[in-house]
Amino acid sequence: MKPCLSLAVVIASLLLLPHSAKALEPAEQDLGFVELFDGKSFDGWKQSGNWEIQEGAFARVRPGGDLTYAGGLVPDDFELRFDWKVSKACNSGVYYRPGQVEYQVLDDEHSPYGENPRQSAASLFFCMAPSERAARPFGEWNTARIICKGTVIEHWLNEKRVLSFDYADPKWAKQVELLGIRGGDLTGRGGKLYLQDHGQDVSYRNLRMRTIPANETLTADTHFQPMPIPPAALEKENARVQAMLKKAKP
Repeated sequence: MKPCLSLAVVIASLLLLPHSAKALEPAEQDLGFVELFDGKSFDGWKQSGNWEIQEGAFARVRPGGDLTYAGGLVPDDFELRFDWKVSKACNSGVYYRPGQVEYQVLDDEHSPYGENPRQSAASLFFCMAPSERAARPFGEWNTARIICKGTVIEHWLNEKRVLSFDYADPKWAKQVELLGIRGGDLTGRGGKLYLQDHGQDVSYRNLRMRTIPANETLTADTHFQPMPIPPAALEKENARVQAMLKKAKP
């Protein structure tokens, strides 16, 4: 009779196996979530060869461009859930509406963008800062959600709702105008979902999305307050805005 493998050997062997995509949980199935990535192939996605599949995740490993979901357009009202992991000083993002509408993915500690909360992890880039910093250190996985219904937008990071606002509310007019200067239009619909290659290595996994039904409500958090922008970061942002406005003049 062959000797039985020890528990330690079995566990070690399992740890060496490639990780597959996490199956949808029953609660997510009930909500209507659909997996966008099987953890094994690029089926339904388009890229230029600079992304690979590593341990059940999309991994940007060399320059070449964004990874775009080609299986359909983003629904008008939707919820997207995914995991992300950045390399040191990485800047990336998930674009989910036409133009410059982006859930920022960032190494807050080492990227120069991190000094400005309006450009930090889980921000609506160049528009709305999160209420707090909740990203894990580079090299660690983060969980994320983007929820959009009507004029309400939520960003979640590591199970914390860090952004929740109604872009039609006049009190956020300056932030919406700022995004417009960059080229973003929150009223746009029918955009493609894509994962940004901004020059550094980044990984994504467990992407799943659902259409939010008409009878499901989403109300902005009336207590939401974005993090303040430090004076030095605000000065740099204003200089960038002036450069954009100057470039846009005929």
